[in-house]
Amino acid sequence: MRSHFSHLALAATSALFCLAAGAQTATEAGRPAAVLPLATEAPPKLVVYPPLAEPLARGVVILQYRAENVRILPVFGKGALEVSPRAGHLHVTVDDRPGTWAHTSGDPIIVVGLEPGAHKLLIEVADPVHKILTRETVAVTVPAQPGSSATPHMH
Repeated sequence: MRSHFSHLALAATSALFCLAAGAQTATEAGRPAAVLPLATEAPPKLVVYPPLAEPLARGVVILQYRAENVRILPVFGKGALEVSPRAGHLHVTVDDRPGTWAHTSGDPIIVVGLEPGAHKLLIEVADPVHKILTRETVAVTVPAQPGSSATPHMH
């Protein structure tokens, strides 16, 4: 008889566990829901890490970054404003120069050919119609290099 009650208790516990697991939403299970209304999405956040030391010693600025609550993609135009989760791209400006370029992937930002000395890189998260959502500025000091060029090359 005791064995019969043990089996009943085990079956009841298993049934309750299955009901509880089935009642969880995707968010409660540790995964985000597939689609959230844009109005309820958290604002984008940008984290830009300091340049990698070894390439910087050779005059190459490599900035790794993390974008939260926005996917960095090559998607542009008014129609893309309705995409959820939010999509956007980066605007990169070096030393307040008039030239800004769009960075549209999760790859690091790479700048070569800067003159030795202090530089400022402005990294902005923009929506598909180029409205700035958030920004970070990174100070970089490029060490002197033998045979350095005055013409910057940006990727």
